[in-house]
Parts: sequence; structure tokens; C-alpha cells
Amino acid sequence: MVDADQTFVIVGGGLAGAKAAETLRAEGFTGRVILICDERDHPYERPPLSKGFLLGKETRESVFVHEPAWYAQNDIELHLGQTVDAIDRTAKTVRFGDDGTLVHYDKLLLVTGAEPRRLDIPGTDLAGVHHLRRLAHAERLKGVLAALGRDNGHIVIAGGGWIGLEIAAAAREYGAEVTVVEPEPTPLHGVLGPELGSVFADLHREHGVRFHFGARLTEIVGQDGMVLAVRTDDGEEHPAHDVLAAIGAAPRTSLAEAAGLTLADRAHGGGIAVDARLRTSDPDIYAAGDVASFPHGLFDTRLRVEHWANALNGGPAAARAMLGQDVTYDRVPYFFSDQYDLGMEYSGWAPPGTYDEVVIRGDAGKREFVAFWLKEGRVLAGMNVNVWDVTEPIQKLIRSRERIDPEALADPRVPLDGLGA
Repeated sequence: MVDADQTFVIVGGGLAGAKAAETLRAEGFTGRVILICDERDHPYERPPLSKGFLLGKETRESVFVHEPAWYAQNDIELHLGQTVDAIDRTAKTVRFGDDGTLVHYDKLLLVTGAEPRRLDIPGTDLAGVHHLRRLAHAERLKGVLAALGRDNGHIVIAGGGWIGLEIAAAAREYGAEVTVVEPEPTPLHGVLGPELGSVFADLHREHGVRFHFGARLTEIVGQDGMVLAVRTDDGEEHPAHDVLAAIGAAPRTSLAEAAGLTLADRAHGGGIAVDARLRTSDPDIYAAGDVASFPHGLFDTRLRVEHWANALNGGPAAARAMLGQDVTYDRVPYFFSDQYDLGMEYSGWAPPGTYDEVVIRGDAGKREFVAFWLKEGRVLAGMNVNVWDVTEPIQKLIRSRERIDPEALADPRVPLDGLGA
């Protein structure tokens, strides 16, 4: 039984942490709620950083999860610009990194997120080398892209994943020249496979993006502290005024590891291992969002999901579990992207090697279609491109685990709602 004398501490001030705090109060918890954020900005949402905010279409204020006054109004003790450098599981305390203050917890939630992977090559100390994870990064990058557009400048993007492509689209809308260097044969190869990656390659080529596939950066060449060019492992050199590293993110697990919590193996994306209730190997410590690796019954594996919907839903699920409610976190993974005039939504999990067939409903050439990834006739994932209001039936097909006739799946005349019933 949770009572007013208990203290719940949340380490991590992103969307998952803010929504967890909101849920604790919404569910009637009257004890102390302490939210610790290592950034000085109030908790904010990350998708706008590579989309609307980066393009100047959304204001800075619009990215925040709650208005600043909300935290005091709901008696949330918010610590901005503070880090936690140790967890004492025996004493049930966390220690602030700046002054060593100890804070007691009855339940602890780790939503420490992920950090961009860094390029480990010469030249990364030059002024024109960028990453995108935080609001301050996006503010800086917005100015950089605007300047490149004005001056006909060139940005090289290392990595052809979602972040890399979204920033490529933004850079082209500003008028900058763009080259994407990607070691796989298509962009998004690790997510969509070769069948659909080419759709996004064609989209970006039509908007003037240059791709250099099958290569990695080996050096960033500079002069007087500024970027001049990049070199790749196949001997090529590309002119550049700025470089963006978009080569993935690593879960921030050092705090959990030092506390002796069980971590997931790299084969399952790393992260903090949790059960279906988002509880770690310590029954009083939970984890959610980008940093958590949870067992997913639909896909018979552990998943670590780095997308907005996982933070949006995982934080509240962990909060309810901390309150003793019966929670099973098995949301179908979901994310979305906007690039130029293309909008897409993806539901499910089907990396290369897990499926045996891709079925297309609609016209991929016109970029108005739904793609389905199947294994032995069962839908593992679906992606709708410039086709809307189909996420619910797609997720229903995934959850049904029923064998679906591929011809019916490909036929736009057959309602998706009528399949798998």
C-alpha cells in the first residue's frame, strides 16, 4: 500500500520522466515526487528537434512537456541541471553529483535515456562537428543550417538512419548542400531492409541529396579549427563546411551498472534489463524509455526502443507499476517521420533477418502505400507512407499473430479492418 510518507525519485528529465511524474499524481499518489534532470531546460519532447523546431516551424516553448509552473502546482520537486552519480541500493539513496547531497527513495525510476554515439576519427574536435540529442544541439544546428543555406554551404551527414535523413531534409529546405555517408547499401537498412530503404533514397535524391553508400568516415579535414572536407574508407573525399554525426545512440547505463543492476546484452540493444512490469533486478528500482530493455511477448525477444511513443507510454506504465498496479508493458513499437512532403508511421518490429516477405499495398513509386513485413504469413510490422488512419488496424494485425493472405493484404479494396478477424 502506497502512502503519503513515501518518496518516489525519478532520475531523468525527458518525456518519460515528466509523464511518469504526471501519472503518479493523476493516480492519486500523495507522497514526495522528486524529478532530477541533468539539463537546465524543463522536460521537453525530442521529435521536434529534428523536425518542426529545427525547421523554425515550431516555437521553443512548444517543445516542453508541461508549462514550467505545472511542476510546482502539482508538488513535483524538480531539480534542473543536476546529475545523480551514485545509487546506494542498501540505504536506498541517490547522490547528487555536484554537492554529494543524498536523497532517500522508496521507489526509484531510471529514465536516463541515450546519448549520441561519437565518431572516433581524427578531426572531431573541429568547430563544425555536430550531434543532435538535446534542445541546445537543435538550437545550434538550426543556426548552422540557416547559414549554410544562405552561403551555399555543404554539410556531410554520417549515417542514413531516421535522424540523419530528417536533418538532411531540413538542411535541403534551408538550401544547404547535403551528402549522406552510410555504410549500408541503402538508408534505413537496419530498420526497413533493402526493399524499402530505396524509397527514401529516391525521395532524397529528388531533393538534391547526394548519397555515398558502402563507406564510413575516416577523417574530418580542417584548417584553422574549421571543417574543410571529410575522407572515407574507400579513398573518397567530400567537401564540407559542417559535419553531423548521426550514427545511432547508446543507452546511458553507467549509473545502473555501477549500482549492480542487471543489463541487457548488446545483441538485444543493451540497456537496463527490466521485466514486463518495467522493474529492474532490484524490486524497488524501475526503468523506462530509451534506456530500458523489456521482454516483448509478441516478438519473443527483448526490445530496447528509442522512439517517442515508448517514452510517452513507458513512463506512465512504470509509474503505475511503482504504485503496485498490475502492469504488463507490451505496447507495439511505434514511430513516425516527416521528410519533405512525405509522412510515415511505422508499427511493429521487423529488422532484416526476422521476416521472409514484404507486401506492398498501394503505389510505392508514388510514395502512397502501406508496407507489411511478414514471417510465415504473420504480420510483424507495417509502415504507412502518405496513407493515414491505418495505425490501429495495422497494430491489430500484428497483435493477432494470425496468418494473413498476402494477396488480400496487398489489395486496397480489402479493408484492413476485415483481415485477421
